[in-house]
Amino acid sequence: MTKPHIVILGCNFAGLTTARYIHAVVKDKADITIIDRKSLLTFVPNIPLQVLANVNPAIDLQFKFMTFLEHDGSEFIQAEVTTIDPETNTVFYQPNERLGHPVRKIKYDYLVVALGNRLAYDKIDGFDEFGHSVTDVFLGNRLRNYLHKEYRGGPIAISSDIFHQGKSDKLPKDMPVALTACEGPPVEMAFSLAHWLEKNHKGETSTIYLSTPAEVIAEDAGETILNQLVPMMGNMGYNYRAKTKGIKKIHKGGLEFNDGSTQEAEIAILFPDWQAHDFLKELPFTDDMGFIITDLYMRNPDYQNIFAVGDAASITVPKIGSLGHMEAEVLANTLGKELGIIQEEVKPMEFELLCMGDMGGIKGFYMRTNEWWGGHESHLEMGITPYALKMGFKQMYYTLGGKIPHWGLALSEIVADHTFI
Repeated sequence: MTKPHIVILGCNFAGLTTARYIHAVVKDKADITIIDRKSLLTFVPNIPLQVLANVNPAIDLQFKFMTFLEHDGSEFIQAEVTTIDPETNTVFYQPNERLGHPVRKIKYDYLVVALGNRLAYDKIDGFDEFGHSVTDVFLGNRLRNYLHKEYRGGPIAISSDIFHQGKSDKLPKDMPVALTACEGPPVEMAFSLAHWLEKNHKGETSTIYLSTPAEVIAEDAGETILNQLVPMMGNMGYNYRAKTKGIKKIHKGGLEFNDGSTQEAEIAILFPDWQAHDFLKELPFTDDMGFIITDLYMRNPDYQNIFAVGDAASITVPKIGSLGHMEAEVLANTLGKELGIIQEEVKPMEFELLCMGDMGGIKGFYMRTNEWWGGHESHLEMGITPYALKMGFKQMYYTLGGKIPHWGLALSEIVADHTFI
């Protein structure tokens, strides 16, 4: 009997974890092929630490995952995905290791879309010349070089552009709507950069101007945490502004926002709209913005053999790694049930924000909350332990090849929830 073929598109955080979880569940009951445009995973959450430490992020934040996939017996193809035909169960792709390959195709029985998103920096007028960020190695090194070689002590603006969340009447009901894709990184950057400025005698907390297009920064953190966080940042001396309605333009010396206000800045560290890949936008299983429609089992309601996890999934809001990890486990168990390997009922996705960030000075912050989704959990802790958890997660991820044990997040919750500020 022919084994079912599971094709996974994307091998970054959500894709790699999903591939390894699926293999752990189905083992030799299915063949697994992973396609990604690159053969290295960049550990993006730790780029800001490398930037402030004046270390090239490429040195130790680009992770070779191939050994782990080979150990599992999974096939890996380095290629750009060009389109998907859900009627014939076919993925079209173009190998990109060397230029000149024709477009090829591969059949699937089950398809998992974990392609992440497209960061729309090109939609911010002036970003190419005047913008900074920390979302990849190129931008990390650009900011690192400016901070350590050119920075003159002027105002530093940290801001998010508005996020256009996808909509569909086929999505689960009562999903919250976000005006930013993820504001954990801007909050983390504000904390850690303030420490760097003071340590290097280049400025202080009041040098930083933090803004958001939403009603409040990090809206998905929930009311309980925000009632602690926002006043605390004001007391620490940060300049804070909400309801900017997004970024209109960046120019030499500052920013213009869509609400008509402006902000002077020598450096503008920006986090853009997170968009779906262009080829997904016209496919019949995506929402109006091109993100993959799924139920709470990460399965498309119309094409039952198509799944999605991570940033490519419409229900993943905010676009944060911990949600992708939780979704990967749900998806792997759902496929295990489908293939007759798991007999018990599979629990659907239960949303919970888990965020760990650097604050500089070997200190960090930890947030765990489900308030935004109507729950009652809310924890905000700061100190050495959250920093150790953040650094320890990277080491665990590298050591285990993305296959974080099922108790990994639960242990983080137990430890961090009892950290003293």
